[in-house]
Amino acid sequence: MNNETTTSISLKEAIKRVDHKLQALEAQFKELDNTKDNLTQKFEHHSKTLASQAAQDEMWTAVLALKFTSIELNILYSYVIEVLISLHTRVLEKLPDLVRGLPTLASVLRRKVKNKRIRVVWESVLEECGLQEGDITALCTFFIAYGHKADHYAAKVRQMYIRDITFMITNMVKNQALQDGLLRAVQVIEKGKAERIPEEQKSPLKELISSVKN
Repeated sequence: MNNETTTSISLKEAIKRVDHKLQALEAQFKELDNTKDNLTQKFEHHSKTLASQAAQDEMWTAVLALKFTSIELNILYSYVIEVLISLHTRVLEKLPDLVRGLPTLASVLRRKVKNKRIRVVWESVLEECGLQEGDITALCTFFIAYGHKADHYAAKVRQMYIRDITFMITNMVKNQALQDGLLRAVQVIEKGKAERIPEEQKSPLKELISSVKN
């Protein structure tokens, strides 16, 4: 075997070794990329979980800090419970074959997570009423906090005590998410659907309310 042949073989072997190393490095980089993606997803999920928990804590704090009289509390509770009952009734009307399996609104909220059919109906009912999930979170939190000690007042009784429930809510509820949820509950009962105020119109509205207060 001459020197040229030996050199050619050595070069081929060296190229093979380099190729193997490159393939090994490529495999390692792919594994690192997968690890990075998994860690990123876990971090994003953890961040969302923490944000959700923080929002829930803030909502509970806001609900428990409300300083309403018993009559005012009963009036708010009346709107809240009527909305929740209405939502449950609307869902059952659209899912008559699941009436026995959805005896309460809580059962709807639990099952919609894994049942696409229930979730689609639930979302359509919210849309029909002009509500969003954040509103339901606020209303359910209010109901859980005060449902055990509040009484339901009929519409005529509510009007006897408070003429402008919207002003009362806007004036006394400082948490924006809770305020929005309660205002929309009133709208759903009084008008049949909540009317959403565009973001660009909220600041002028707040200024107007502030001027009225002062």
